[in-house]
Amino acid sequence: MRNAGLGGWPARRAQMSPDRTAFVFADRSFSYAEVHERTARLASRLRDAGVRAGDRVAYLGPNHVAFAETMFATHMLGGIFVPLNFRLAAPEIAYMLEDSGASVLVYAPECADRSAAAVRGLPGLRTVVALESPLEGERHYETWLSQGDPAPIDTRVALDDIALILYTSGTTGRPKGAMLSHANLVWNCFHMLIGVDVTSTEVTLISAPLFHVAALNQTLLPTFLKGGTSVIMPSWDVDQCYDLIEKHRITWMFGVTAMFAAFAQSPRWPRADLSSLRTLMSGGAAIPVALIRTYQERGLVFCQGYGLTETSPGATFLEAGESVRKVGSAGVPVFFADVRVVRPDLAPAAPGEPGEVLIQGPNVTPGYWRDPEATAAALTEGGWFRSGDIGTMDDEGHLHIVDRVKDMYISGGENVYPAEVEGVLFEHPAVAEAAVVGVPDEKWGEVGRAFVVPRPGADVTPGELTDFLRPRLAKYKIPVYVDIVGELPKTGSGKIRKPDLRRRPLPAGPEE
Repeated sequence: MRNAGLGGWPARRAQMSPDRTAFVFADRSFSYAEVHERTARLASRLRDAGVRAGDRVAYLGPNHVAFAETMFATHMLGGIFVPLNFRLAAPEIAYMLEDSGASVLVYAPECADRSAAAVRGLPGLRTVVALESPLEGERHYETWLSQGDPAPIDTRVALDDIALILYTSGTTGRPKGAMLSHANLVWNCFHMLIGVDVTSTEVTLISAPLFHVAALNQTLLPTFLKGGTSVIMPSWDVDQCYDLIEKHRITWMFGVTAMFAAFAQSPRWPRADLSSLRTLMSGGAAIPVALIRTYQERGLVFCQGYGLTETSPGATFLEAGESVRKVGSAGVPVFFADVRVVRPDLAPAAPGEPGEVLIQGPNVTPGYWRDPEATAAALTEGGWFRSGDIGTMDDEGHLHIVDRVKDMYISGGENVYPAEVEGVLFEHPAVAEAAVVGVPDEKWGEVGRAFVVPRPGADVTPGELTDFLRPRLAKYKIPVYVDIVGELPKTGSGKIRKPDLRRRPLPAGPEE
C-alpha cells in the first residue's frame, strides 16, 4: 500500500481482524470489515465530489461513527480532515470553513440551522452532507455513502503529509488552525501504547468530544490501531456513562475535571460495578488532587497527562505505577519526546523553579495553517514548541503545571481565550473597554468574568451584554460574571493589569 497515513488503517485492520468490533454507537456495532467497506464507499463519494490530495473536508457534530468514517475516508484520498467544535456559533463556524478552504462539510441534524447560516456566501464549499434530515438540496449521509464504490482506494500519502487542521482560539481573537501530520498522530499513538499498555481487547469509552485531539488521539486512534473496541457516546451524560461501563465492560476512559467530578458525585457511585475499568485518564487541565484520590480510594487507576493540541496532544504522562506516589503531577516526558522548563532567556530552569514549558519531538505540530507569523512565534530555532504554560520540573523529572503565560483559561475542558471574547464585547455600541479573566468554579474548573467600561453617556446592563454574546459565541465562552465598572486597572504603559482583576472578590451569584 502506498498510503502510509491513517487512510490505510481501515484496510490493514480489516485484513488483520475483520470480525472484531471496531465501534459501538447507540444499539449498533460495526466490525473492522464493515468500517473498511463503509469508509471506502464514502471515500469514493468524496472523490466524486472533487476531493483530491490536500483538499479539506470538515465535520460538524457531536460524537458519531460518521466522524471516524469521514476522517478515514478523507485520509484515503490524501485529504485533510477539519473537525469543528459543534458548540460554536454560526459566524465562528463560517470563519473556520472559509479559512481552511473546506470543499465538503458533513454535519449533524442538531447543527442544521447553524450549518445553513455558516455556509452562505462560501462558494468554495461545494458539497454539504447531512447525517439525518438534510436541508433541501443537500445529501443524506447514509444514502450517499451506500451509493459509493466499495473498491479500495490507494492514494500515495506520506507520513509527513498534513492529516488534520484543528482550530484553537487565538490570543489575537482569531482562531488558529494547528496542523497535525499523519506522523504526529502515529507517534502520539505510540506514546499511548507505551504509557497505557493498550491491548487488542481494549473496550474504550469515547465520552469526550472527538473534535478535541485528546478524545481522538489519546483514546479512539490508539484503540483502533490495536484492534480494540471504541464505544462512542454522542455527548457526556453521567447515567449513560454508568450504563455503558456496565453493559460493555469498559476498560479505558478519558475525561476532564467536570466529567470525573460529576461521575463521582452521582448517587450510583457507591454501588456501581466499575470492576472492568483498568485505566482512567485525564488531561486538558490540572485535576484536583482530592478528586484523583476519590477514584484511587475506590481502587481505580487514575493517570494524568499534559499536552496541547499542537503536541498531538501528549507531551508528558504519569503512568499507572506512579499515579499514587506522584499524584497531582503531570508525569514525565512521553517516550519519544523531550520537555524542558526554561527561563525567559530560554536557559534551563532549576528544579522547582517556575518557567515556560517547551516541547520537542515527532508529535509537535509543523505549524499553523496559512499563518507563518504564528508558526514562527510558537517554534524556536531548535524546533521546540513554546507552550505558553508555566510549570516546574521536580528533581525526578516530573512536570507540575502551575500557571499560564497566556491569559487562556479552561472551562469544562474547553480552552477559552479572553481576547476573542473581548473582541466580540467591543462590537457592542455601548462598550468602551472590556477585559475577561478566568475565575475558579467548582463545577467547570474555571469560568469567565468580564469587566466592562461603558462609553460615556451609555447605559448597559450585564444581562444585555450576555444576551448580545449568546448568538455570537459558543455557550462555554460566555462569561458567567459581568461587572460594569468605571475604569480598568492599567500599567504605566497602558496595559490592563489582569492579575488585579482576578484578585477581586466574586459577587454573591453569577449574572443570569
